[in-house]
Amino acid sequence: MHALLERSNQAVSVTDVSRSAKSIFDRLSSGKQEKYVVMRNNIPAAVMMPVSIYEALMDELDDLHIQLTARDRLQSFDRAKSISHEDMLKKFASEDEM
Repeated sequence: MHALLERSNQAVSVTDVSRSAKSIFDRLSSGKQEKYVVMRNNIPAAVMMPVSIYEALMDELDDLHIQLTARDRLQSFDRAKSISHEDMLKKFASEDEM
């Protein structure tokens, strides 16, 4: 499991976020800081990161979900219940697509 806090400079208190928001967001958006773990009462409450990193994480999760779904479908595939591409087009395609 990946550690939430890899370095002490990644921790920031809720109070520091409210007092130094501009500086914190500037460091995140410029790439000088990869993430901040926002601490509330010495307990991690949130993670702040640049949008690009968040989007990359979401893309990776989507890819993993698609891969898992494909793997599950391949394992449960029943050739006897399948239909040909031609038959599927006849059944589902509109007149314009044929």
